[in-house]
Amino acid sequence: MDALSKLLTGDLPVVQVVWGRYFFHTLIVMTVLALRAKPGFWKSRRLDLQLVRALLLCATTFLLYASLIHVPLADATAVLFFAPVLVTLLAYLVLGESVGPRQLVAVVVGFLGVLLIIRPGFGAEAAMLIPLGAAVLLAFFYLLTRLVGRYDGASTTLFYTTSVGAVLFSLALPFVWETTTLPQIGLMAAMGSLGALGHFLLVRAFAIAPASSLSPFLYSQIVAAATISVVVFGDPLQWTMIAGAGLLVGSGIYVWLRS
Repeated sequence: MDALSKLLTGDLPVVQVVWGRYFFHTLIVMTVLALRAKPGFWKSRRLDLQLVRALLLCATTFLLYASLIHVPLADATAVLFFAPVLVTLLAYLVLGESVGPRQLVAVVVGFLGVLLIIRPGFGAEAAMLIPLGAAVLLAFFYLLTRLVGRYDGASTTLFYTTSVGAVLFSLALPFVWETTTLPQIGLMAAMGSLGALGHFLLVRAFAIAPASSLSPFLYSQIVAAATISVVVFGDPLQWTMIAGAGLLVGSGIYVWLRS
């Protein structure tokens, strides 16, 4: 999905690409929810939290896709995986959850991994700070996901996750719209379909297996992104990116296992 966005942002405005991702994703989710969810699935007991959570995801997606214009897919994806590690610290500071010293050390190690990837002060592009900002926003998104789970069911949260973004970017679309070809529309539809399929697979997986068993497999996204980055876009893999991603993966898996 992110690789398709990188292809599209080379020719179209970022807002238009993000709109395509949200619009088609929401279209699929709404169809499924209308057929399978209970009536009134859109009613939330904490609409404020749902809206803020959805806006955080909108901003995260926009920053990530904007960064892909300037930085390799593998690097941006690796930096984004600082979010699960950062959630540990935020859960301690914001939610008052118990966090041990070893988990805090894992957060520091994860941040060192980020520093290796973005290489501040060593000739790295300033654009690498964009996916770092996306990772911070994504961490708050995860945090609010924990909070809304106390009030609303999965169907309600699934509905608000992308529908808010679809409306928001639809309102902005007339100001940035550029003529699109049929293949480009097809790629947008593919992005939305892949996004919806990914969400459904995650929901199904977490319904039948413990999070501690599944979470490490999420890091396969970094491997996939690195492969696509090299094969499709011809981006070189720096040793600092590989080492930094290794620290991020190790710290993330450690945090999940300790939790």
